[in-house]
Amino acid sequence: MDALIYSLNTTLPVFFTMMLGFAFRRAGIINEAFALGMNRFVFRIALPVSLFSQLCAVDFLAVWDTSFVVFCFAATLLSVVIAAVLSRFLRDRSLRGEFIQGAYRSSASLLGSVYMYSMYGSMTFGSLMMIGSVPLYNVIAVIVLSPAGQADGKPDRKRVLAAAKDMVTNPIILGILTGFVWGMLKIPVVPVMDRTLNYLGSLASPMGLLAMGALLEPDRIGKNLRPALLASFLKLIGFAAIFIPAAVYLGFTGEKLAAILIMLGSASTVAGYIMAKNMGHEGSLSAASVMITTVLTSFTLTFWIWLLRSLGLL
Repeated sequence: MDALIYSLNTTLPVFFTMMLGFAFRRAGIINEAFALGMNRFVFRIALPVSLFSQLCAVDFLAVWDTSFVVFCFAATLLSVVIAAVLSRFLRDRSLRGEFIQGAYRSSASLLGSVYMYSMYGSMTFGSLMMIGSVPLYNVIAVIVLSPAGQADGKPDRKRVLAAAKDMVTNPIILGILTGFVWGMLKIPVVPVMDRTLNYLGSLASPMGLLAMGALLEPDRIGKNLRPALLASFLKLIGFAAIFIPAAVYLGFTGEKLAAILIMLGSASTVAGYIMAKNMGHEGSLSAASVMITTVLTSFTLTFWIWLLRSLGLL
């Protein structure tokens, strides 16, 4: 019972905050443009600042774990491979890229920071998880989404290079690395700076969750429902069922295992839908995957957290 209460206390506030965003959108308090603006602000400013402020006092060399980062990278890459193999069964080839992206690309940065801070009050290993997984997201997304608009079926070289540039200049990764370097150099954070950073960083979770909820559109679920359900199953249950036992076998427990769980089992990111639209896709499969996984992630993560905590692994 204690494990279940712990799990519900971790996941339900996230769910209710997202549903408030959904309700505010329906009430006309938040519109789509405002929600997209909040999402952009969280990604570019609030979340990087939050990660920096949490990590700037951490000794990077003391917490670095190469095996953990490599595992996150490998699990992400293998998830893409599995999704790509399953996508071959889709008759409509134009849907394959959206299916793959919806299955592997999680909201590891936003939901990861929310859940990790809720469970452990720390983002140290959540940040290492992002270093191992997030840089892959945009590059792979460009590769899997490009063929729909290419006669020769090859990814657009310019888009791949642009994605590589985005990977290097990703605000989330920059916030993490800057925080670690700051801590490694033991640069002091004066009270005025600390309080200002805390003000900005504290906006990340509520604004991000409200934006996610506000961008939910249930009417987009109907079209391409079957592939969306399969992608959502992989995102929330399938990959976690495959890779969590492997992580436990390799000795990852506690905060490290929680970070891996969130990487594998959190909702598909809204950025995936935006990217699919920008690259010429119809987008309904991406939208449906985001909608389904966002609504269900609190319930599936509750199950995973309860199970792993009952086994003494979290």
